[in-house]
Amino acid sequence: MHHFFVSPSQIGEKEIKIEGSDVNHIKNVLRMRPGEELRLCNGLDNKDYRCEIAEIREDVVLARILWIEESGVELPSRVYLFQGLPKSDKMELIIQKAVELGVYEIIPMSTSRAVVKLEPKKAEAKLRRWNAISESAAKQSKRMVIPKVGPVMSFSEAMKYAQDLDVKLIPYELAKDMEKTRKLLREITPGQSVGIFIGPEGGFEGQEVELALQQGAQPITLGRRILRTETAGMTVLSVLMFLLENR
Repeated sequence: MHHFFVSPSQIGEKEIKIEGSDVNHIKNVLRMRPGEELRLCNGLDNKDYRCEIAEIREDVVLARILWIEESGVELPSRVYLFQGLPKSDKMELIIQKAVELGVYEIIPMSTSRAVVKLEPKKAEAKLRRWNAISESAAKQSKRMVIPKVGPVMSFSEAMKYAQDLDVKLIPYELAKDMEKTRKLLREITPGQSVGIFIGPEGGFEGQEVELALQQGAQPITLGRRILRTETAGMTVLSVLMFLLENR
């Protein structure tokens, strides 16, 4: 069943208005017709609107609400990925896979060893592109919310943004105790907010790690092998999804 996102203002008591580029996609790409069913979500909560197309107009599709479900698709904890800016287009892959794995929000970080430095104009274009990728991945994976990709922050700004999170994790190549890491991850409970800090290709500077530890971040190990920046975040997210799902 095809899946689309709408804003809360488009949702009425019995009918939902689909507007914008999705109208063309429904009419001319999918060639849907009145009477066909689709799934609609507002991208903010866990409600799944099962609808039937009532009418297709030039610039709007009217969908009749058949029933509303409370979906269990989302993870029971909000997981924030703080990702050091990687080179080339790796960020696009990171966003796509992080959304599939259940991340709640992605915060790109400009760190000391990050090679990529975005100019303001390029940053705006990148941000639009990244959020479009997040929305596409949310549709594909049947998510009920669209994870936000926020503006690029410095490492210190990111730590301040994360100060109220219940758990902060920083994978670090010098961390050694795997049993401590297992215990720490297993102790995360549904409802807790979790921040994951991932460095760019060169990793974090020692001063950044020290700042993170001072702010309550817990260093964890991801094993004996050195993982690429595009692999590390997905590894932690995969473990958290496995531990938190249906708990």
